[in-house]
Amino acid sequence: MTNQSIFIGEFLGTALLLLLGNGVVAGVVLAKSKSHGAGWAVITFGWGFAVLAGAYAVAPLSGAHLNPAVTVGLAIHNGDWATVPLYLAGQFLGAFTGAVLCYLAYLGQFRANTGDVLGVFATGPEVRHRAQNLATEVIATFVLVFVILATGQTKGLETSGTGVLIVALLVVGIGMSLGGPTGYAINPARDLGPRLAHAVLPIPGKGGSDWGYAWIPVVGPLIGGALAGLVDIAVY
Repeated sequence: MTNQSIFIGEFLGTALLLLLGNGVVAGVVLAKSKSHGAGWAVITFGWGFAVLAGAYAVAPLSGAHLNPAVTVGLAIHNGDWATVPLYLAGQFLGAFTGAVLCYLAYLGQFRANTGDVLGVFATGPEVRHRAQNLATEVIATFVLVFVILATGQTKGLETSGTGVLIVALLVVGIGMSLGGPTGYAINPARDLGPRLAHAVLPIPGKGGSDWGYAWIPVVGPLIGGALAGLVDIAVY
């Protein structure tokens, strides 16, 4: 993989991830949408399919990390940090772009909406308790990255493409099992990029971007990813 392919792959893949992931949330929560009120199960499956689409689309270009926590976990596991900045740049820019594309796709619904729309873009806790919220993101992301690293230990699984399907289903499972407390960011780019988009987009009555909470879905997943890399080294 070249530096160019890594950046382009991560940018395009993360943009697809956020376009479809934010898109399913927008469809469920915004009025005047045909899927309005469809519920949490639809959101979790929508995010899983978003991972599936983004990862399959760009795996040959960059390996489809699409998540700084995954990139950090892999770097700890492999000891190779040289391309980490390229991965992170592509991921954060892609996440911002995907959120903007979601906004354009649902422009009429955003204009018709009269309430806070931050939840379409970024995560937030149901019970605001920093220690618990941080712990939830650490635990959920540890599960994600540890399983991703573990699937890489199975010969032929990653190259067959089955590994991508397993990760997509894992995202659905994490959402159903551990997503309730915080909305399961489990990805710093997934939360921060769209939160920035929310802050700058001209959405009527959009409310604040909750920057006081914004560090938790960034720091928590990075800690969880790093721990997963360390544990993977210890057990394999």
